[in-house]
Amino acid sequence: MTMSEARIETMTLANAKWRPLTGGKLKLMICDDSNIIRRKIERELCIEQLQVVATAANGRQALEAFRKEPADVVTMDLTMPEMDGIECVEHLVRLKPDVLILVISALADKATAIEALKKGANGFLCKPFTDRQLTEALQELLRGAEA
Repeated sequence: MTMSEARIETMTLANAKWRPLTGGKLKLMICDDSNIIRRKIERELCIEQLQVVATAANGRQALEAFRKEPADVVTMDLTMPEMDGIECVEHLVRLKPDVLILVISALADKATAIEALKKGANGFLCKPFTDRQLTEALQELLRGAEA
């Protein structure tokens, strides 16, 4: 991809804004290198407003999926092979500035959380997490976007 093609793609996705699926649902992408965590998030998702449109095992897969189907909301692990979550967050925000990103990670140190937020993430949830904690974190993320 040339620089001008990348700029056009960035502008196109940036101007896309939220396009809810039929029924007013927002598109959710789950990115985590653990299949168990990806399935847990899918299974425990009890927010009617969200529908999973993609899952990814690393940042590169997430970018590929996002270019095909730009999600409105993303759950993002930080420690993954090929491309980590912080780098992926940067790319996703560049492609679609209004994307909502909830970092879900076992890395609980404040410096990592702050770095992710500085790069464009909107929230942070520590692993392990309960169904209730996941639901509350996603609801808070959505409430913040509506404000």
